[in-house]
Amino acid sequence: MVATLLTIMVVLLLLNFPMMIPLMVAPLIVMFIYFPNLDPMILMQQFSTGIEPYVLLAVPLFIFAADIMTTGKTSNRLLDFIGSFIGHIRGGYAVTTAAACTLFGAISGSTQATVVAIGKPMRERLLKIGYKDPTAMALIINSSDVALLVPPSIGMIIYGLVSGTSVGDLFIAGIIPGIIVFLSFAIYSIVYAKVANIPLANKATWSERWQLTRKAILPLGFPVIIIGGIYTGLFSPTEAAGMSVLYAFVLEVLIYRSIHIKELPKIARSTGLVTSAVFVLVAGGQAFTWVISFARVPQMISEAVLGADPSAVYVLLMVTIFFFVGCMFVDPIVVILVLTPIFYPAAMDAGIDPVHLGVVITFQAALGSATPPFGVDIFTASAVFNKPYLEVIKGTPPYIVMMVAISILLIFFEELSLLLL
Repeated sequence: MVATLLTIMVVLLLLNFPMMIPLMVAPLIVMFIYFPNLDPMILMQQFSTGIEPYVLLAVPLFIFAADIMTTGKTSNRLLDFIGSFIGHIRGGYAVTTAAACTLFGAISGSTQATVVAIGKPMRERLLKIGYKDPTAMALIINSSDVALLVPPSIGMIIYGLVSGTSVGDLFIAGIIPGIIVFLSFAIYSIVYAKVANIPLANKATWSERWQLTRKAILPLGFPVIIIGGIYTGLFSPTEAAGMSVLYAFVLEVLIYRSIHIKELPKIARSTGLVTSAVFVLVAGGQAFTWVISFARVPQMISEAVLGADPSAVYVLLMVTIFFFVGCMFVDPIVVILVLTPIFYPAAMDAGIDPVHLGVVITFQAALGSATPPFGVDIFTASAVFNKPYLEVIKGTPPYIVMMVAISILLIFFEELSLLLL
């Protein structure tokens, strides 16, 4: 049955169908072939069940807030603020890129939104200061993936939905791994700039820094609202998402006036298109999960891959490998939806904390998103920067090595995920 399921999905993908079609059609065909006596309405119910959970309301709200800020001035204000303090040091603009991606990720929760919002202005600044284009693009792509680790990560929302784990706890647990990634990229950027002899930028005066700090204070309120509200128990993740939309509206429409209120319907339509794609994937993932669970596929794969009594380290190693490879080829949301139900029971039996497991899984989703051959952020960058695929991926190996090293740390040091809880 597994072979049939995979064959159908691969054939449909090769026929150039979008991922949502194989995800929904394959389990339906398998059900008719292997379980002809089952009522097809059961599968239809699973489609709707997949998008019923209240926590999913956070997804369109965070996407809408990110779309408003991407259209407005938030990203440029963050870039100017960070660059005024560290842009003049060797590698300062590369560090600024990594820091800005981390901050914008803590606002948007979307890697692709971060590539668009931070990538466009920062790529021009990096090229102007003396960086080669592949190096600049690789830094932007990989730094943007921190958005999947720090709150409000959409990947963590999906994992929390599938596993039943607290999304608020997952948000808090992703902070330290996200900071570690940023620091690793920052150190590498400084070393690279010295080796490559990247020229120094002009140093901002303290008067200029003060002016740019004043302009950035309100955008910096986004992560304070999201992280602070959830950490203190003032907001649930969904309520924090609603507050982020309100804050973005007040900032960009009423205070900065960078967006006219008449533009909001257009921005909302863009959000609706992205949200609909995500929700169709979630609905298809629920149906897919139900079929493979009914056929006891997770148990069969778990026994074949993990054995009878696997250790926690071995389970995490297998999770890391399977999710990393999966996200290299397929959208991370799909991989989380499909593979989490397979590995989650074995991970619980091995005594792994579900929050720590979620961080490990989300980290692989972030890593796979920027890894060839089909990492989704690579194609986003290729479209945004209008550059060929091979040029976009040319500078990615050092960042992949660093991310793999951090993955190993996460496997052996659970405290990196759970320290703030």
